[in-house]
Amino acid sequence: MAESERGPRERMVFSAAQLIRREGVGATGMREVAAHAEAPRGSLQHYFPGGKEQLVNEAVGWAGRYAGKRVARFLATLAEPTPSGLFAEMVRQWTDEYETVGFAGGCPVAAATVDCAESSTSTREAVATAFATWTGPVAEALTDMGVPGERAGALATLMISALEGAILIARAEQDTRALTTVARELGPLLDAAAHTTG
Repeated sequence: MAESERGPRERMVFSAAQLIRREGVGATGMREVAAHAEAPRGSLQHYFPGGKEQLVNEAVGWAGRYAGKRVARFLATLAEPTPSGLFAEMVRQWTDEYETVGFAGGCPVAAATVDCAESSTSTREAVATAFATWTGPVAEALTDMGVPGERAGALATLMISALEGAILIARAEQDTRALTTVARELGPLLDAAAHTTG
């Protein structure tokens, strides 16, 4: 959905995700979200009667769905889909962003985990669901590429964990080294899993 086609509620959820990925949950206020979304401030209470926690949880959910849907797009760019190729595309999304616009943004799901998972049960649950929403399509793609079903979920978790860790390191170092390293080092392991038999 194009930005111009989103209604005020959808724009606020999207804006919250964008602000959380740059500033974290603590520094993202409802007023900033409304301003970023170009939505009337009075509409916040209307759309999010649960306040900031509800908005954060919905932004996290949006981010998980977005990441899950990206898997099919990544696969479509590959002439011959392989597990290493999929992971390289997942990583490339971040290296491209960091090389183009800098290291200000991270994953909103990770940011919400760090900021809220201990203090808010609903946010912890939203984060867990978001990761599952992302891991599922990765595991399914791996299975379609010949990875045995019993390993696909574990390898999807490994891929996402390695990517999230590399994003944090890249932001700390202001360098894409960690991202390119995980893609290079995990690639052969992932491809080897696709060539094993049940």
